[in-house]
Amino acid sequence: MRVGRAAQLRVGVGILALFAAGAAFAEMQDVPAAHAPREMHGVAGLAVFGGLVAFAVILALLYLYERARWTRREQDLVAALNLLRGAHDRAEMLLNADRQVVITWDENSEPVIEGDVGIALNGERAVADSARRVLAFGAWLMPADAQAVEAALDTLLTRGTGFTLDLRTQSGRNIDAQGRTVAGRALLRLRETTSERREISELRITLDETRRGLSALASLLDAIPQPVWRRNRDGGLAWVNAAYVTAVEAASREAVIDAGMELLDRPARDTIAREEAVVAAGGPRRAPRVSAVMSGNRRVLDVYETVLEGGRVGMAVDVSELESVRADLQQQMNANARTLDQLPTAVAMFDVGQRLIFHNAAYRALWDLDPAFLDSRPSDGEILDLLRSQRKLEEHADFRTWKHGVLAAYRAAEAHQAWWYLPDGRTLRVVADPNPQGGLTYLFEDVSDRLNAESRYNALRRLQAETLDTLAEPVAVFGADGRLHLANRAFTTVWRLDPEMVDAKPHVDSVILRCKAFAPAENQWLDIRDAVVGLEARVALARRIEMVDGTVLDCATQPLPEGATLLTLIDVTASVNVERMLIEKNEALEKAAELRDTFVHHVSYELRSPLTNIIGFTQLLGDETVGALNTRQREYADHIMRSSGSLLVMINDILDLASIDAGSLELQREDVDVHATVEAAVRGLEDRLAEARIGLSVDVPADIGTVRADGKRIRQILFNLLSNAVGFSDPGQRVEIAARRSSRDLVLSVRDHGVGMSPEVRELVFNRFESHTRGTRHRGVGLGLSIVRSFVELHGGRVELETEQGVGTCVTCHFPLQVPDEPQPERRPELSRISIA
Repeated sequence: MRVGRAAQLRVGVGILALFAAGAAFAEMQDVPAAHAPREMHGVAGLAVFGGLVAFAVILALLYLYERARWTRREQDLVAALNLLRGAHDRAEMLLNADRQVVITWDENSEPVIEGDVGIALNGERAVADSARRVLAFGAWLMPADAQAVEAALDTLLTRGTGFTLDLRTQSGRNIDAQGRTVAGRALLRLRETTSERREISELRITLDETRRGLSALASLLDAIPQPVWRRNRDGGLAWVNAAYVTAVEAASREAVIDAGMELLDRPARDTIAREEAVVAAGGPRRAPRVSAVMSGNRRVLDVYETVLEGGRVGMAVDVSELESVRADLQQQMNANARTLDQLPTAVAMFDVGQRLIFHNAAYRALWDLDPAFLDSRPSDGEILDLLRSQRKLEEHADFRTWKHGVLAAYRAAEAHQAWWYLPDGRTLRVVADPNPQGGLTYLFEDVSDRLNAESRYNALRRLQAETLDTLAEPVAVFGADGRLHLANRAFTTVWRLDPEMVDAKPHVDSVILRCKAFAPAENQWLDIRDAVVGLEARVALARRIEMVDGTVLDCATQPLPEGATLLTLIDVTASVNVERMLIEKNEALEKAAELRDTFVHHVSYELRSPLTNIIGFTQLLGDETVGALNTRQREYADHIMRSSGSLLVMINDILDLASIDAGSLELQREDVDVHATVEAAVRGLEDRLAEARIGLSVDVPADIGTVRADGKRIRQILFNLLSNAVGFSDPGQRVEIAARRSSRDLVLSVRDHGVGMSPEVRELVFNRFESHTRGTRHRGVGLGLSIVRSFVELHGGRVELETEQGVGTCVTCHFPLQVPDEPQPERRPELSRISIA
């Protein structure tokens, strides 16, 4: 072994140290003993010993160092050998990876062939005498290619000029021939490239298709409204689509890339980077939602960005409208939840995992379940089990099978309806409606009350039908569609309707067509049809139907709820006949009354002339202008005078009534002094009061004032009332006359304390020619009170009568102070108040 320079230096240093120690020892020996003290001998020995020890230590250290160094070198050589072996193996692997042959020439021009020799013809290794012909090129290459490779090989071996040739074998394979000089050796590499050429051709076709696809993709990305971008490795923009250019309001795509115009601000990009870090750490990928200004408007975007080999690509989706719709949807859902909480129908929603996700207040109230239990999202089966344990469900012989049937609704395609009869007597209508996204919605409707009401309604309807069948009057009910829904037995009997026809619910037109055979009048049926199916306002209608057999029916229609119409018929044949008789009799009575009034009118006018003569001649006789009368003659003349006056009063009353009935009597209104009018009426009866010994009490305030009325008729009214009061009073009794004035009317009343009137007489006292003396001295034709009422009503007032048998009678007349402007109404005779003697 060769010792290194450092080792040689260390050995030299040790030898020098050893020689120095020996020299010192020798010098010490040369000093005479006499001149050297004893101590010096000890020091010299000690120095020699130290030199030897140092020499030994240095040798030991040098040995250890060299041993360690050679050990490291051996390890380095082993590692280098392993690297060479690995490189050789990789070279072999690379050489054998392709179908190729590598031929090298050493200094002795001996070729070394390695690789797949099957590339040569029949795999034959043909080494010629000449070093230029390693393989039999002409045997397996095309002649021109064989010559070209041989010429290039001669140039390589003689001059070291490299070459690259594309050769073709006689079997059509492609060979790549490369000649090089490497480390003073010539190297020829033959590699088959047939498959590579095919792959390159296919790759070119694929590359063209990819380019066309990329162009179409770029056009597609330019067409979509969402901004799309691609970043390079440094994070800068490398490409953007047209929507991106519009969003950042740039002039062109190149301007955006050159200026690096970012759509998203720094906080938004930081949010995206954090989301990418979460994804890189194994977290779920979510599109971060950020806000950005697009075309001058603040928008909400979902950003999708991913890493590629050459950078990153991203896209921003505008979800502003989606956010708005989502907010509206959330509000709508909240409103629906609040609405469902107000519904009386219990609602429960379950997801695809059969877990409760929503329930309203009616559902909690229906089953009386713990809210905490419901909020824990129990499954549908757990709820059914709990309800069964609490005995809130009906008992089933096989509860598991029943429960399985209930849960089978989750797999159904359509809504399913079932009826649950609870132990507490309630009946539930349960509708299980599958949700489009999976899951189920239950609707629990408590129909107990409805079923009970329906049962009662059906019972009531049967009762009504039986009741209507027992009625003698025909009754029918038509629905809103104009069809006969109900008809009693009397209706079908009157119109001869077959039961089959009634059961078929015929239309009103069919019913009317059948009825016309018995009552052919057209107008009445048109009105009835309009009342049943008319489009105008539905009102009650009454018509009279006369049948061909003489029967008369009163038909009435009455609108019912929900567009129905009730049709009732009443047989009024008897009443119509009676009415006809009464009409005929009334017409006869009217004619008789007219004849009577005409007779009385004419007689009254005819009687006034002779009566006037009688009164005149009687006055002449009483004045004794033609001769003196004895006492009896004078009495006769006075009697004739009184009788004639009474007769004249009656005739005037009759004429006044006739004028009132004819409407020819007009009031002569003036300002009438009430006090003076009362006094005038009293003066006209002073003689009669004195003769009958009847007292008179007048109660009229001095300031009662005037009234706008016909003074003559007022005096006539008071005269008739006082005459009746005096006539029905006994001697010694008192008649009271009073006048009062209010804010609205003038009140005149006359009261007597005579025999009074019975209730039946009171009802007839205002009728004409009704005279009831009731055992008194009063005589008359019964026109006094009739005249009074007629004159008061002409003034627009009214008459009140208070009477009690044995106590007396009070007649009160009310005259309005406000004079009506309209003309006086025409009065006609009331036939019911005319009594024919």
